[in-house]
Amino acid sequence: MSTVAIAEQVTTIEESLRSGGVVVVPTDTVYGIAVSPNHAVSVERLYELKQRPRHMNLPIMVADIAAMEALGIAINDRARRLLESDFVPGALTLVMGFVNEPTAPWLTGREEVAIRIPNDERLLAVLHATGPLLVTSANASGQNTPRDVGDILAQLHGTPDLAIDGGAIETIPSTIVNCQFDPPKVEREGVIPTAQIEALLND
Repeated sequence: MSTVAIAEQVTTIEESLRSGGVVVVPTDTVYGIAVSPNHAVSVERLYELKQRPRHMNLPIMVADIAAMEALGIAINDRARRLLESDFVPGALTLVMGFVNEPTAPWLTGREEVAIRIPNDERLLAVLHATGPLLVTSANASGQNTPRDVGDILAQLHGTPDLAIDGGAIETIPSTIVNCQFDPPKVEREGVIPTAQIEALLND
């Protein structure tokens, strides 16, 4: 895709999210559904689209480490080592707590977050423009994430405001590492093998 085309998509996605839209967007792992956390109605619609249980908090995507710190997230030495590795930006989701309390009202009540920096030019540009977003896999809760936008739309319980077709995407999710354990615990093996995470942390 040309730089111009990507820039146009970034503007379209950003405008939809800022106005409270729910957007299906390609990521560097699987298709995701994104909303601005500043629009409570949009967050509720995301839960409805997926039929996701309300007690399951939504993952967060940010553009960089500074954005994590701005949310009041506690980045310990183990987490920082992972964040400063070649895995980031990329398919690595880290579970972390807070220094004291979350700085954003939409995080009130959370004791931890699952957060990552994606390795996707289009999505990173959106995140730089909008700030943190709530982004979860584009599938009905409990189902596998389809490879194609058409199959995603058929599976969801309702219709998003915008769906960006990035072609077929392999359905391998990010690897989730809980950095509140010592040593950190791999809670889901995805694109990045557990052995590579352990090798980095033990080096």
